[in-house]
Amino acid sequence: MLRQYRIVVLGSQKMLDSRGESERLPYRGRFAPTPSGPLHLGSLSTALASYLDARHAGGRWLIRIDDLDAPRCRPEHADTILRQLEAHGLRWDEEVRYQSRHTGEYEAAFDQLRADGLCYLCTCTRARLAETSHSGIDGPVYAGICSRAGHQGAGSWRVRMPDGVISLEDRLHGTISRDMQRDIGDFMIRRADGLIGYQLASVIDEREQGINTLVRGADLIGSSLRQQYLLSHFGIPIPAYLHVPVLLDSSGLKLSKQNHALPIASKNAAQNLIRALTLLGQSAFAADWHGRIDEILRLAVRNWNPALIPRRLDLPA
Repeated sequence: MLRQYRIVVLGSQKMLDSRGESERLPYRGRFAPTPSGPLHLGSLSTALASYLDARHAGGRWLIRIDDLDAPRCRPEHADTILRQLEAHGLRWDEEVRYQSRHTGEYEAAFDQLRADGLCYLCTCTRARLAETSHSGIDGPVYAGICSRAGHQGAGSWRVRMPDGVISLEDRLHGTISRDMQRDIGDFMIRRADGLIGYQLASVIDEREQGINTLVRGADLIGSSLRQQYLLSHFGIPIPAYLHVPVLLDSSGLKLSKQNHALPIASKNAAQNLIRALTLLGQSAFAADWHGRIDEILRLAVRNWNPALIPRRLDLPA
């Protein structure tokens, strides 16, 4: 029988403490762009959804810059993203957290996972991974080739996933469940070049910033489940989730920097906000939009309704 991992959802949900009493935690959300290029309409839509959800709940909204992967990230792109957010009226509440400045925290977490016997060295090459991995719901799933090999020396490090099912509750999609071996598999937490992996770094970031509500792209559902497993292991409260559909281009591909999506122009901030709000299904009050950024955001915060977000977002022609 598969073990069912039941995780208590915190954040905007109710929490039971050791005395059986319930309380609501103050909302703390965030937006975490990778500075591999400026924001495009898809990333602005996700940032806006995160911002509106936090402000509608009377909560705090934070920024994290995911710049651990130095070859892909550039400081000037981080600066551009922050200027774009400000130009669109999306102002954060606390100091920006840069992942590149917190590598010691990630290394300490990695050392703890090793001490707990939860991870192992993997020597598989990219070619071998391509040959042996199978397709899962959220992407390739590692076959576990090195899980019992006891390798020493150089290589990447993976978390050993147990048998069972892991689930999260999403405010738009409902219950999302995955078989931890068949659908997720043992995932990488430290690369062969020594760089801490995204899943582990993100978990420590959520802990350090006190994030209890995550509004992010639906392409990160698999990451949310992986991170939830690590959060549970470290005893970090599980956030409430809202996964927003990603914006698709005319070919049905995710609008992304890798696919050369055009950056948004800050001089067109009001129009960009209206386009993003329309994509997110928040156009019921469109007649009240007059082009001022502060007024658009005020109305958007007051009328924010995640239930209106469509299950698919397509780039307008």
